[in-house]
Order: sequence, then C-alpha cells, then structure tokens
Amino acid sequence: MERAEFWVSLTAGGIAGVCVDLILFPLDTIKTRLQSPQGFKKAGGFHGIYAGVPSAAVGSFPNAAAFFVTYEYVKCLLHAASPPYLSPVTHMVAASSGEVVACLIRVPSEVVKQRAQVSPSSSTFQVLSKTLYQEGIQGFYRGYKSTVLREDLWSWKQGHVVDSWQSATCGAFAGGFAAAVTTPLDVAKTRIMLAKAGSSNASGNVRSALHSVWRSQGLPGLFAGVVPRMTAISLGGFIFLGTYDKTRRLLL
Repeated sequence: MERAEFWVSLTAGGIAGVCVDLILFPLDTIKTRLQSPQGFKKAGGFHGIYAGVPSAAVGSFPNAAAFFVTYEYVKCLLHAASPPYLSPVTHMVAASSGEVVACLIRVPSEVVKQRAQVSPSSSTFQVLSKTLYQEGIQGFYRGYKSTVLREDLWSWKQGHVVDSWQSATCGAFAGGFAAAVTTPLDVAKTRIMLAKAGSSNASGNVRSALHSVWRSQGLPGLFAGVVPRMTAISLGGFIFLGTYDKTRRLLL
C-alpha cells in the first residue's frame, strides 16, 4: 500500500466510524439496556440515553481507522500473492485481520461505554476509574474473545469498485442480516463485559454466558435487543460504507 493510500484509508475509515457511532448511539444504548442482566428499566430505561458517549467518541476514529487500514494492507499483500479465483477468500481474511486489530481498541472503549450505559448516574470517567482500580488493565479487555468471534462471523465482500450509493445499500442489507444472526453472541459479549468481577461470566467464557442466558430467559433472552441492533447496524452499514467510499474517492 502506498503512503498516500494509507493515509486516505486512515482518514476515511475514521470519519465514517465517528459518524456512525455518534448518530446511532441512542439505539446502541437501548440495545445494551435490553441485554443487561438487570433488565431495561433498572438499567436506565430511556433516561440518560447518551450515557457513555465520550467513550464511543474517543474510540470511534482509531477503531474504524485501524480496521480499514489493516483490511486494505492485508488485502494488498494477499492479492499480490494469490490467484484471482481466491479473491473472496482474500477479502474475508483481510476483514478478519482488520477485526482482530480493531478490537484491541474497540473492546476497552466498549467495556467503558456499556458499563456507563447501564449506570447513567455515573460519568464515563468514574466508570473508567472504577474498572482500572478494581480489575486493572485486563478489565478493559473483558469480552475480547466474544467480540472478535462476533465480528469475524461476518466480513464484507467487495468484489469490484462500486459507487457510494451501491456500497451503502449493500452494506445496509448485509449488516441487518448479520446483526440478526450474531445477536446471541452480542448478548454474551454484553453479559461478560457487565459481569461483576469474580462472577462466572467475568471469566469471559462465551459458551457459559450463552448457557446462563438460555437457562434464565430462553430464546427471547438470546435475542434481546435484536430490533435496535438490526436497525442500528443496517443504518450503520449504509452510513459507514457510503461515507468511507465517498471520502476515499474525494481524497484519492
């Protein structure tokens, strides 16, 4: 990847990520509270719908930029060393690599954000300080495995260059489908991140978290928050891919 293309990917991915996270933040808060173990009302209901937004705002740009820079870089490396018929596999591997790197930034931001969302009376700084004091740095990576697993189950397939509208429309439909399918993993991630230190879910075991939800709430519990999640990711796919593609075209 040329240096100019590197900075274009960095800027376009960052701008797109910030736009998505800030515009759709209320839907994310509703989803988190629906998935929380204490229930929607006790987690804050519709009160303090922007609780945790500073964490999302700080993490959005580096998270999105890290994904797309890694994605573009790995894609370029694999394209040069693989035959054309392996192009779909190349894109999937590149996207998975992007998620693994991006989650190093996304997970700490997500932990602080989600804990603030279910504790609207506490500021983001208070949540961050409490997590650091009680659990140390490793507390910020609670749920890393479940987050990577959830994200890696879906990767964008970009077989040819398309215009922004086409990219955004494809992203909206694909994102909505992926959101529905991966909701149980998202519920497990939320439970792991919100679990009290020392509890069974705090260990980060995805299977254990899913089993716990299944036993207590059944199928509805595994798909808690599916509607706001589908809505947010469908709109997010539209906004993200469209903004990224348009920004990249303008900068190149």
